[in-house]
Amino acid sequence: MLTTQEFYRQILHAVIGVLTVILFYYNLLSPLAIFLMIISGIVASFLSKRIRLPVFSFFLDKCERDNDKKTFPGKGMVFFFVGVLLVIQLFEKNIALAAMMILALGDSVSHLIGGSFGQIKNIFNGKSKKLFEGTIAGTIAGFLGALFFVPLPEALVGSFAAMIAEVVEIDFNHNTLDDNIVVPLVAGTVIFLMRNYL
Repeated sequence: MLTTQEFYRQILHAVIGVLTVILFYYNLLSPLAIFLMIISGIVASFLSKRIRLPVFSFFLDKCERDNDKKTFPGKGMVFFFVGVLLVIQLFEKNIALAAMMILALGDSVSHLIGGSFGQIKNIFNGKSKKLFEGTIAGTIAGFLGALFFVPLPEALVGSFAAMIAEVVEIDFNHNTLDDNIVVPLVAGTVIFLMRNYL
């Protein structure tokens, strides 16, 4: 069942994601600015474990998962911008924008729908807490967002592949890679491969 905290978290994720896309599209957000935001987020995370920070601590209270508050406050947002920076540096602009939209909308909607209405265990990973209805809803939302920047087949396959990767949970040295990194990288890579080799 979706908690109020998780609901706010996913709405914030989607809003910040779409705003990031808009700012990058109009060249108002540079890779350097994103890198500095990541560094600032890490510093704020470190400090927030010791003192209350204006604005940052407010959003942690409203949106952060309890286990992340103890270990890595603001983890989701830091990794969100790491994922954004990676696709900006690796892919051409329209592919990066499509991947960012899949992250912003697909990832959020999959949690919102799966947590609120999901009943069916995920066929792509039966052990996952992410339910099948969420994966389908996330695929559709990511596809619609990506469609602003890439052709229909690329948007659909890129979004679907990213949502499957989110459910499968990719492990690295016994640690699961954060889906804020996995989702945009998989989306961007699939779109890139389709464009260049199909």
